[in-house]
Amino acid sequence: FSANQNNMIKGILIVNNHGKPRIIKFYDRVPETERQAVIREVFQHISKRADHMCNYLEGSIGVWGDDVKLIYRHYATLFFVFAVDQQESDLGILDLIQVFVEALDKCFENVCELDLIFHSDKVHYILDEIIMGGMVLETNIQQILQAVTDMNRLDAASKRATNVSTQVAGRGPRRRGPH
Repeated sequence: FSANQNNMIKGILIVNNHGKPRIIKFYDRVPETERQAVIREVFQHISKRADHMCNYLEGSIGVWGDDVKLIYRHYATLFFVFAVDQQESDLGILDLIQVFVEALDKCFENVCELDLIFHSDKVHYILDEIIMGGMVLETNIQQILQAVTDMNRLDAASKRATNVSTQVAGRGPRRRGPH
């Protein structure tokens, strides 16, 4: 078995209504040269579907082969797409997408596309609290939000420490006059 076959979640793509990728996370190895093609192919599959249709479809996606399912939700201008293997529960993944979106919504107070663009590092951190290596780690929204709060505290403390050391370094040695 290759490492690729052990991942239940193969990739997560957040793309806007025009197919522009906003957040992309591959858990299976996808060669750099094929990433744009995968994004384009996934978007072509989901963007053709009417909003009243079910939120999952089975099919073939180039690098992942024939046994991949695309499970997605369309919120305002964004598609949240999870590419998963056949063993994953469609409803379980839809619930996972909901947890992810709720976490984003609470962290950004009504998340929008610009939040994903300008705070992609924070979005990736939230995603890493939920999924690591294609495996689900956490689905409890309170635990996820606590981890984000803790990260924000550490980040703020780190910035304060950096500012203090920069100020101290910027002063240079004190000059003393003659005694």
